[in-house]
Amino acid sequence: MIRLAYLLAASHSGSTLLAMLLGAHPDVCTVGELKWTSMGDIERYRCSCGELIKQCKFWARVRESMNAKGFPFDLKDARTDVRSGTRPYERRLLGPLHRGPFLEAVRDAALALSPGWRRRLREHLARNRALMETVLEATGKDVLVDSSKIGIRLKYLLRIPDLDIRVIRLIRDGRAVALTYTDPAAFADARDPALKGGGSGASRDHQRLSMERAAREWRRSNEEAEALLAQLPRTQWISLRYEDLCANPEAELRRLFSFIGVDPGKPRPDFRRTDHHVVGNGMRLDTTSEIRVDNRWKDVLGPAELRTFASVAGALNRGLGYA
Repeated sequence: MIRLAYLLAASHSGSTLLAMLLGAHPDVCTVGELKWTSMGDIERYRCSCGELIKQCKFWARVRESMNAKGFPFDLKDARTDVRSGTRPYERRLLGPLHRGPFLEAVRDAALALSPGWRRRLREHLARNRALMETVLEATGKDVLVDSSKIGIRLKYLLRIPDLDIRVIRLIRDGRAVALTYTDPAAFADARDPALKGGGSGASRDHQRLSMERAAREWRRSNEEAEALLAQLPRTQWISLRYEDLCANPEAELRRLFSFIGVDPGKPRPDFRRTDHHVVGNGMRLDTTSEIRVDNRWKDVLGPAELRTFASVAGALNRGLGYA
């Protein structure tokens, strides 16, 4: 069995930080988001080790091993996202987030009408399994952390028979997350301006959302998580609040290590000194090891923006324990 810890969350909820903290355990590894999308300019994209990713020796080994397994692996297009290589009809059906058992059955039935979908799905799952196996072989670790976050990916990974998946649902105050969506470069990227946008310093203005759209994005991501987790045995998933992780990282990490089946008592180095090769959020390129709650939303969001968030997602935010 391949042992996978899957982080299920809205984007910018602290998943990269959590993945790197978990990956500091001597029996755990992570490369961040295995769904591998939105890398931007691959020629300027940096691995968390600091190297340009196309020059990183670790990723060169992964590429060679994947090729040897019969899965040509291109850093620019890894084809590990379920929408990769699909037809327009399939991409439209795969667009909506997870909707619960009935609508997921409708989605599956509609996808089954597309010629070649079942074959493409089998190939997709086999490629993902091969990549997970390759990363574990390259690192010599027992458990892999995937910080891809989205529920629709998890839905299909659960169909891989020899994949032992433990799900960690990460929750963060929706107002903080919504702020990051309104300006990801300022509130959800590397601190060094030259390393933003994947390490290239590229602009992210095209990713900015209005507060209404940001609140809806956060709400739908959490609704997706709840719909998917309702179908899993309670022993297969665990919840974690970002704020609790920052307030008491040692206690929360020990709880998570026990859940994913590794010894919580093993000594761990500082997560910044671990040999990570992470793709994803720009904070992977920061150098500080300080863990503290980012509550800038309290100072930045004005009354009008807070009212907009409350009207779109306030009820769910309160239901998750945020006053």
